[in-house]
Amino acid sequence: MFLANPDRFLRFTRPLTPVLWGLAAVLLAVGTWLSFTAPEDYQQGDTARIMFVHVPAASVGLMIYAALGVSSFFALVFRHPLADAAARAAALPGAAYTLLALVTGSLWGRPMWGAWWAWGDARLMSVLILFLFYLGYMALRASIDDEARAARAAAVLGLVGLVNLPIVKFSVDWWNTLHQPASLLRADGPAMPTVFLAPLLTMMAAFGIFFLAVWITSIRTEIVRRRVMTLRARRAREA
Repeated sequence: MFLANPDRFLRFTRPLTPVLWGLAAVLLAVGTWLSFTAPEDYQQGDTARIMFVHVPAASVGLMIYAALGVSSFFALVFRHPLADAAARAAALPGAAYTLLALVTGSLWGRPMWGAWWAWGDARLMSVLILFLFYLGYMALRASIDDEARAARAAAVLGLVGLVNLPIVKFSVDWWNTLHQPASLLRADGPAMPTVFLAPLLTMMAAFGIFFLAVWITSIRTEIVRRRVMTLRARRAREA
């Protein structure tokens, strides 16, 4: 794979990174403007605007864990350092997105359901478990001093967490939950008018590209950090 080489990855992403940051900023600005200029929902009123943050945060948080899991697989099976760097770089933004989804979901649920949290809701619980997998991944890496052992242990945990992804996605179909069924990915097309679909898709694109900008920047930083650590270790041996 072309980008599997750290030097090629650094060269390829050097001009790409500022473009992603700029595009994310533009899309966030446009998405925010569309979100506030959209009309009130006839049932939920202005509360429905939380959807424009909650749904993108939840969707991207789910996709980030998929990226973490796939990167963990390549790091564990092929012992590729760049894959491990990609998995490590995905954990913190993934946790942040998932936490944002949980917080905004609670704010949205209070006026709609009459409660901040519903322990019996399968979607809520599976997303909470997803967040705990993110925290567990980061905690496991931080708790082991040997980086190679930490990477292998965290990669195993990352792979185990992939089991939760289809549960999150299909929980509203498999169980009777407070959450409504899918409104975007449907065989008969999105179940919402364009006036709400446009800001939602714009914010989803903004959140996704923002993650890519953060992820690539973090991977680049991790590559440089590892090279510095290698040089320090080499100098220490020579001294």
